[in-house]
Amino acid sequence: MRTVLLGSGHIGQTIARLLSHSGDYEVSVADRDAQALQAVAKLPVERVVVDSSAPTALEALLKNADIVINALPYHMAAKVATAAKHTETHYFDLTEDVQATREIAALARDASTAFMPQCGLAPGFIGIAAHHLAATFDVVHDVKMRVGALPEFPTNELKYNLTWSVDGLVNEYCHPCEALRDGERVAVDPLEGMEHFSLDGVEYEAFNTSGGLGTLCETLAGKIQNLDYKSVRYPGHQSRMKFLLSDLGLKHDQELLKDILRKSVPTTMQDVVLVFVTVSGMRAGKFVQEVFTRKIFASHDDGHDESAIQSTTASGICTAVDLFRSGHLPKRGFISQEQIKLPDFLSNRFGKVYAERRH
Repeated sequence: MRTVLLGSGHIGQTIARLLSHSGDYEVSVADRDAQALQAVAKLPVERVVVDSSAPTALEALLKNADIVINALPYHMAAKVATAAKHTETHYFDLTEDVQATREIAALARDASTAFMPQCGLAPGFIGIAAHHLAATFDVVHDVKMRVGALPEFPTNELKYNLTWSVDGLVNEYCHPCEALRDGERVAVDPLEGMEHFSLDGVEYEAFNTSGGLGTLCETLAGKIQNLDYKSVRYPGHQSRMKFLLSDLGLKHDQELLKDILRKSVPTTMQDVVLVFVTVSGMRAGKFVQEVFTRKIFASHDDGHDESAIQSTTASGICTAVDLFRSGHLPKRGFISQEQIKLPDFLSNRFGKVYAERRH
C-alpha cells in the first residue's frame, strides 16, 4: 500500500523501519526538515521535504497515497485529518489530545475513508487491553488503566527523563481528564487522584493525566460503574510537577516549561514501558478481579538501539494499519481502538512487541 508517513522523529523512524521492511508498504517519509530525514536515509523509503502546515502542499503529497500516518505533534492532528479527507486518504495518528480526536470523529462521519486516531500506547494499546479484559465479566465495577514510560535508571529530582514528545507530555499534564463515575462521564483534574502501588518490587505513583482513555468513556458509559486512566511515575515526580505548573505558574506559560524541560531534563534510550490494567466485577456470581500487565524494556540488538517507548508506540500504529490492510477493521468512518481484538493485536507481526517480555 502507498503510505505517507509524516514526521521522522524517534517514533517516525521506527514506524518507517517496521513498515518498509515488511515488504507490504511503499513508504514515503515526509518532514519539513531535510536534515531530520537523514535519520531514515538507510531505509528503503522515499524522502520528501514538505511543510505539513501548508494545506496545498500537504494535499499534493497525499493525493496519490492510500494511507497517511501522522507522527507529528498533537496540534497538527486535525489539520492533517482535514487534508486526508479532501484527498480521500485513510488516516491514522498517535494523538493523545481529546479535542483533536473529537474534531477527527466529526470529519469521519460522512467520509468515504477511514479515520483512526490514538493508535499508540496510551491512548492505543492500553484501551484495547482494558476493553478485552472488561468483556470477560458479566458486570464490571471498576476498570483502572495505568501506563508509565519511565527511565530505567532515574537520577534527577524529577525522577524522570524525556522518553517521548515534550509537547505531548505537557499537554497531558495540563488538560482536564475524562473518567466514569457510577456510569456517568465526568471530568477530573490532571495531577490529582494520587495513588501508590508496587510491581516486581519497584514502588510507583500514579495520578490523573489527560487523553489516555481514548474513546473508552464514550464506549463504556452506562455499561460499567467506574473507569479511569493514570500515568505512572516514580514517587516524588507529581509533587515536583505541581510545583512547576501551579506554584510557579508555568501551566499558563507552557512554551517556557517545554523549553526548560528540553534544556534541563536529559533524554534517554534506556527506558521501560509499564502497562497495568485492573478490572473487577462479577463473573458467574462471584466478585473477582483480573490484572493485565506488561513491562517492556529498551532493546539493543545487533547494534540497533530502540527505546521501549519507540517500539511500543510504533508497534501500536503499525499493527492498526496492518489489521486495517488485512480487512480486520472497517474501511470507512471513525475507528476506535477498542474495535481491535486483543488476540488479533498480539498475534500480529508488529503487535508481538507486547508479548510477555521481561528484562
